This record gives sequence, C-alpha cells and structure tokens, in this order.
Amino acid sequence: MAEEAGMFMVHQTVGSVLCCKCGIPMPPNAANMCVKCLRSEVDITEGLQKHVIIIHCPECDSYLQPPRTWLKAQLESKELLTFCVKRLKNLNKVRLVNAEFIWTEPHSKRIKVKLKVQKEVLNGAVLEQSYVVEYVQQEHMCESCSRVQANPDQWVAAVQLRQHVSHRRTFFYIEQLILKHGAAASAIKIKQMEQGIDFFFSSRSHGVKFVEFIGKVAPVRSRHDKQLVSHDSKSNNYNYKYTFSVEISPICREDLICLPPKVALSLGNIGPLVICTKVTNSIALLDPFTLRHCFLDSDQYWRSSFKSLLTSRQLVEYIVLDVEIHVSSEVNVGGSKYILADAQVARVSDFGKNDTIFTITTHLGHILSPGDYALGYDLYRANSNDIELDKYKGLNLPDAILIKKSYEEKRQRKRGKPRSWKLKSLDMEIDDRDRGGQEKTNSEYEQFLKDLEENPDMRFNISLYRNREYQPSEIASMTDGEEVPSVPIEELLADLDLSEDEDGDSNMKD
Repeated sequence: MAEEAGMFMVHQTVGSVLCCKCGIPMPPNAANMCVKCLRSEVDITEGLQKHVIIIHCPECDSYLQPPRTWLKAQLESKELLTFCVKRLKNLNKVRLVNAEFIWTEPHSKRIKVKLKVQKEVLNGAVLEQSYVVEYVQQEHMCESCSRVQANPDQWVAAVQLRQHVSHRRTFFYIEQLILKHGAAASAIKIKQMEQGIDFFFSSRSHGVKFVEFIGKVAPVRSRHDKQLVSHDSKSNNYNYKYTFSVEISPICREDLICLPPKVALSLGNIGPLVICTKVTNSIALLDPFTLRHCFLDSDQYWRSSFKSLLTSRQLVEYIVLDVEIHVSSEVNVGGSKYILADAQVARVSDFGKNDTIFTITTHLGHILSPGDYALGYDLYRANSNDIELDKYKGLNLPDAILIKKSYEEKRQRKRGKPRSWKLKSLDMEIDDRDRGGQEKTNSEYEQFLKDLEENPDMRFNISLYRNREYQPSEIASMTDGEEVPSVPIEELLADLDLSEDEDGDSNMKD
C-alpha cells in the first residue's frame, strides 16, 4: 500500500551467518552449523537397529511375530511393512516420518526398508535423516505346516459333509458361501468325495466352528465321535482324533414334495403337494395351487425327514399356449413375487406326434406369456411309488406342475461365449472313486451358473468376480436382446491379485 502511495520501502532480506565449523554462509539456525556439519557431528540413527533377522514359513508364506503368532503377508504389502517396522527396537527414541520398501530380488531372502526419522539435536534444532534397515529371512516352517509335511494325514478333526442326492448343486452353492466367509481358511486339506466333501483340520475347535457355520446356512444334523491315538499315563495326556459327520437335508430348491399327513396338519393343512422355493437353515415351501407358504426349520424337518417326490433332474420342458391371470392373487414369499394363473401348456417333445394339451394352475403368472417355454414336472406320465402319496386316498394329481421359466432356446445363440463373471473355487483333492463322473459334474456346474443368472436371491450371499478375458460385442448385444437373464455388472467384484504370477487365476472357474 505504501508503494502505491509512492513511498520508499526498504526490502527486507534474510540474513545469513557463517557456519561455525566450515565457515560457509547459511541461514541461521539454533546450532549455527550447516546441515553437513551437523550430520557429521550428530548421528540420530545411532543405536537404532539396521540388521534384523525374521522367521519366514515358505509353505504358507507367513512370518513369525514373537512369541508364537504367524502373520500372513505378501512381499511389499502394507501388512509386511507394518510387521517390519514393529520388529525394530528403540524406534521410540526418534520420530518416524516415512517408511518404504527398497526393491530386492525375491529369491535373495533379503527385505530392505528405507526409514526417514526426525530427532531434536543441539539447542533445539530438528535433524531429519534417512537410513536403510536390512531384514534377513530365515526359513522355518510353522507348526501346522511342519505337521502337514511330516505326515499329510496327521489331522486332528475331520468334518464329513454329505448329502444323499444324485447331484452336487448344493455343494456348489455351499462352496461359494465357504469362500465368501472364509469358513475353511484353517483347513489343512479338502477332499472331494462321491457324495460330499471332507474337510480336515489341525484342531478340534476349528472343526466345531466349521460345523456351526454349516448349520447356519443349511438344514443339517450332525454327530461326532473320537478315537484314541496315544496316551501318556504319567502325565495323564490323551491324544484323540475327532470325526464330525454332517448330513445335509436331501430337500433341494425346485423339488416337488408330498408332505406326510402329520407334517401337513402341523403346518395348517398346507399341500400336500408343495414346491421347495428356497433352502437356508430352514426350508421354504410353497403350495403352487393356493400360494400358501410356510417355513420348516432344521429340527422340524429331521423329526419327520421326508424325501422329495420329484427332483430337478426330472424336469420336462413345456411350451405355454395361453395364460389367464387370477384377479388379486399376488403373494410375496421371501422377496419373490408369485401370481396364480390358469395356463394351457403342451410338452415340447409331443410336437409333431400328438395334440395333447394340459390346462393347469400355476404360480408363475407374473413371468409367463403365450409362446414362452417353462420347465415342470410331468405328473401325467409319472410313475410315482411314494409312500406318503399313497396315504392320501382320493387325491387328484394335476397333469403338470410348472417350476420355472426356461431360457434354453434363447441361450443357444450365446453358447460358447464366455461370461462376464466368474467364481472362485476351493483347492480340493478329488477322490479316485469320484473321477469318473467329471462330465456329469461339469454339466451340473453349468446348470448352477445358469441358476445364478436367473435367481438374484441366490447371488445375494455369493461373491462374483469380473472376468478379465470377457470382451463385450456390440453386435451380440444388439441381436441377443435383454430377454436372457444375466448378472448386472454392478454386482461384480474386481478380482484383486497382489501377486504377479502368470498362473494367478488357476483356481478360478468360468
């Protein structure tokens, strides 16, 4: 403002002093020494560790955090940097400003971390200095890995998960739940058996925790047993092997069930023909003719333990000729909407052979239109020998019961094209007795992927990942339309891979 008025102003300059050691001009500071002389006089890194030995397990890629904790961390990760800094002693004497890795060869067994620290020195002057700490890895297997290497079969607890049905679709779904919640992270071995999966753990508590998790996601019953391995009479120590046998209910989604008379009476005279719409730790049942629904928990089911009348492997394809919706018949069951309707259907296999048309009542009035295809159970030609069905005298069975809409014809145009998403899978060994049915397993897995596309409720508890190899085609999107169910891109997770291995996606299934 003074310059604007034309007044003379003396420009202020920063004064300089001579260093008391070398005599060069410098800005004044509390020590009256330049930075080089100050560092030659004082070393703030004196007494700090510059060489540290850390214990590394090469099998599970974890590091020993004394006294007995093992921490899993990848190279140059945030977890490993935190672990390395915490291993330094006397670091509280200085103020840590920054820490970063210095690249080393992965096979050199050396980890270098560059630290920048500050400390108050002569007459209140603050000196900042950087130094490098070298960590030497000593290979030593952790307790669990050494036990596995000594004897791979040296497990303490085994969980035998079984379901007595002719398909593995339930295990595909449970596998994804296990992966999302990390329920089998402590398993030392997983083995795929003929009618289930075996999980092996190094301690009984891990096995008990896993059984509790399975009981929360599926209707199961379990029993356990133990076998004495060794006994020390002097110290009175016993070593046991524990086995947990877990049986999953044979009732699966989309199964047609004939309820026993006592069960139907206890559920308010529902049915007796009902459809299983959802299976969690309870079973959701729906009467397709009245839209009445109920839920059976695990204890209620195992008290009567009935079986399915027809399963999803016996579904027949129908074509819908006409649909007439009932007035005010909409019901919401577990987030899914159903509407009663009268429909005229015909078997696709009868085209060109006969003119048989069935008039039925269906609960799929909200999604069916004339010309659509649907999958259902053919009770007109079914030869049922169910004991529970014989108890209902005078019961008139419908000619067909539709279960879901079919998109198979529309999927023919997309056959061979990769999906935009993929699933992870457990690292399982395959039993020799189960190797013969690999083609059947692949077919059932493909059907499981189709079910995920059609049913958003199934995808709710599953982690789906983006497929990096998928390249959308504009021509395909214009011709295919929006009629075929697909997974929205908003539901997909990015597959984060911290390692740079080429085979990093070897445990993925498309």
